[in-house]
Amino acid sequence: MDILIWILIAVFFVLSFVSIVFPIIPGPLVLWIGFLLYFFFLDGSNLSAIFWVAMVLLTGLLIVADIIANSYFVKRFGGSKWGERAAAIGVIVGSFILPPFGIIIVPFAAVFIVELLQRKTSKDAWMASLGSLMGFLGGSIAKIVIQVIMIVWFLIEI
Repeated sequence: MDILIWILIAVFFVLSFVSIVFPIIPGPLVLWIGFLLYFFFLDGSNLSAIFWVAMVLLTGLLIVADIIANSYFVKRFGGSKWGERAAAIGVIVGSFILPPFGIIIVPFAAVFIVELLQRKTSKDAWMASLGSLMGFLGGSIAKIVIQVIMIVWFLIEI
């Protein structure tokens, strides 16, 4: 039975990384399922209160990593508030269209179109779209780092 639980924990941890490419999978939730499987079915006493507090804080950071990165890079590359919103919506829509490439292509195109509709030059719209791409990549890297920290901390605790 323990081996089955460990296999499930590993599957959920892997799924948390798959969620970076397929945002339809709730990465933080599947990480927590792995933690809770260990807690309830194996030996939860190994996980300290500091671990749980840290996981809550890191989960919050994990959830907002995309939003912060997208917003920062779209602004930095000259995008508007509407461009930021288009990028966020584009990531969600893109996860359903041409996965996994849609989460790169759709926000890029959406920001470009939105910026052009606001009478920006094609060069400015292109730069804002590049900002969206950089935001996605930056957010993805941040999520990978945070998830690795969470999983390594978990493994150290047990």
